[in-house]
Amino acid sequence: MPELPEVETVRRGLIPAMEGQVIAKAHVNRPDLRWPFPPNMADRLTGTTVTALRRRSKYILADLSSAETLIIHLGMSGRMQISGDVLGSFHHDYPAPAKHDHVVFDMANGARVTFNDARRFGAMDLGDTATLEDHWLIRDIGPEPLGNAFNEAYLIAKFAGKNMPVKTALLDQKLVAGLGNIYVCEVLHRAGIDPRRKAGRLSKQRVASLIPLIRDVLTEAIAAGGSSLQDHRQTNGELGYFQHAFKAYDREGQSCTTSGCDGVIHRIVQSGRSTFFCRQCQR
Repeated sequence: MPELPEVETVRRGLIPAMEGQVIAKAHVNRPDLRWPFPPNMADRLTGTTVTALRRRSKYILADLSSAETLIIHLGMSGRMQISGDVLGSFHHDYPAPAKHDHVVFDMANGARVTFNDARRFGAMDLGDTATLEDHWLIRDIGPEPLGNAFNEAYLIAKFAGKNMPVKTALLDQKLVAGLGNIYVCEVLHRAGIDPRRKAGRLSKQRVASLIPLIRDVLTEAIAAGGSSLQDHRQTNGELGYFQHAFKAYDREGQSCTTSGCDGVIHRIVQSGRSTFFCRQCQR
């Protein structure tokens, strides 16, 4: 499933085509994805202006001139692809409709934005912009890891007394927004922390050390366009490239890249997910 860097990459790619632009016509080609679309979604979107494109955790938020916000979740295989001429930046003809093109936005500036989702685990919903933080998809999400509210004091307090593995804690979206399996593995490898260690047993210094490492990994991944292992594509169809910089994730049996370490990367399963780490330098 796309994590924060992939979703942020898609959001930034959509800005030239959608932000400040009118949705001339919205097409909704099926009644549902992961759950039913909101009533009359196509009519509620058509004719509105996208006043801002934001991100909250793994959700893209399109604020509309109608005082509603379109909430977009890419799911496992969802892609937002841009075609047409966007202010002279893109010169691609509209592709022929594809089998899994479920929602299509024809923008007044000539761009077409298509949401394609082969596995249909994605989702869209509409909520009132003024009270969006109370929406059931948004209200329980923790602070953004690149924001000021996610800091050393906060994480130390949240980890205190926790008996769960540190990896499990960092994957908890109520504790911190947007982190997923790939980037938590990468962060813990850089930190030299065994993912099986209990969160509440880490020293305050080790917990504090996670803050800049989380920000570094996410910033680097966003700059690389995210990680493309299976389905992720940028809005122009290109792959992300951060997978070429992995130090731990998906490197089972390969040599650890930590300076001075002659260990190898191992794979275990935690809470049904693969964890990649070095038993020698992560303690």
